[in-house]
Amino acid sequence: MSGIPHDHYEPKSNFTKGVESRLPIIGLLHTTLTAPTPKNLNWMWIWGIVLTFTLALQIATGIVLVMHYTPHVDMAFNSVEHIMRNVNGGHMIRYFHMNGASLFFLAVYIHMFRGLYYGSYKAPREITWIIGMLIYIMMMGAGFMGYVLPWGQMSFHGTAVITGLFGAIPFVGESLQTLLLGAGAVGQPALNRFFSLHYLLPFIIAGLVIVHIWAFHSTGNNNPTGVEVRRGSVAEAKKDTLPFWPYFVIKDLFALAIILTVFMAVVGFMPNYLGHPDNYIPANALATPSHIVPEWYFLPFYAILRAFTADVWVVQIVNFLSFGIIDAKFFGVLAMFGAIFVMALAPWLDTSSVRSGRFRPMFKWWFALLAVDFVVLMWVGAMPTDGIYPYISLLGATYWFAYFLIILPLLGVIEKPLTPPATIEDDFNAHYGPKTGGTAAKPAE
Repeated sequence: MSGIPHDHYEPKSNFTKGVESRLPIIGLLHTTLTAPTPKNLNWMWIWGIVLTFTLALQIATGIVLVMHYTPHVDMAFNSVEHIMRNVNGGHMIRYFHMNGASLFFLAVYIHMFRGLYYGSYKAPREITWIIGMLIYIMMMGAGFMGYVLPWGQMSFHGTAVITGLFGAIPFVGESLQTLLLGAGAVGQPALNRFFSLHYLLPFIIAGLVIVHIWAFHSTGNNNPTGVEVRRGSVAEAKKDTLPFWPYFVIKDLFALAIILTVFMAVVGFMPNYLGHPDNYIPANALATPSHIVPEWYFLPFYAILRAFTADVWVVQIVNFLSFGIIDAKFFGVLAMFGAIFVMALAPWLDTSSVRSGRFRPMFKWWFALLAVDFVVLMWVGAMPTDGIYPYISLLGATYWFAYFLIILPLLGVIEKPLTPPATIEDDFNAHYGPKTGGTAAKPAE
């Protein structure tokens, strides 16, 4: 596993030798548990196990819910109420599934911003980053399609709004929207499609997660310093690493226990806090909610979608240059998907020679502003489309694109980073071991 030198598994008994020669599953498990892991990993490296657990929770609870759910426009809402009221433990299973989606996205956002700060997307981990972005896009699809299934007011009209975005695509938009819905409007064919895909996507995500884990096991873990593990020999590698078991497994399980304690408190005492009350009203095509709001984890990109109206000069210029093909609605769709796309391009947009943000003084401030910008976009995405809110959305969307397309490339040229420690061992000793072993960071020459 990985290019980091480490001890290989040697079966001892005849039984393990026989199994290993036919199916090397014991060796794979041993290699995974004894994987050399950078010993300076901090608490920001706990979210992988949270995401893995939550994915398993979503699949398990989803399978049980499917046993009692009826994907029909006349029965979907009532079948959810049946789950809540009549199925043994049904209300808890549904609340686990509902709030599990929020925990999933909360963990993935922290996981992604951790990667952006510590440069986990940089060579040789570009493919790992891209696979992670594919997982995120699949999560967004599964989350949106799952929101449709209760067939409440927000589910129905939110589906009409979001699928209507595909209709804004020039030339093929109407056909694409019809293909997505299976009809000219939201109805039974759309519910069938979304139910089927919502059930399928988590298993695709699980497959991508395995590939994602395999990818970073092949390149080795990043760490807070961004310094690579020494690969000269097993002895040198051991100075920078510790076995995954028991050190990091126990740490991850401890962190998971704390997070699940909070999660159980939310499920037990405020399970509907992150939901919308309109979704407890049966879907009615003739009564549109006054303010359609997606789930909280879509709000930052929903704000970017709404930010570019026909009054924005950039939209007007693009509309003129495209001879009216790209109107404000289509521009908003491009901006929403473009906001995810530029994040995926981070490995090639970041020109700094230093991987970790810990040693980049200017980068820290711009990155902190990006994190604040993300939260502001999340907040404003839930606000009405009048007053000052559209201006805040536009300002937030502008900074998001400016960070990835302008600031990140320029920082690599103008910033004078600090010098990272020579080895992971030096960093570890500087924080936890003999002070004489540490190397203080200083400006790079």
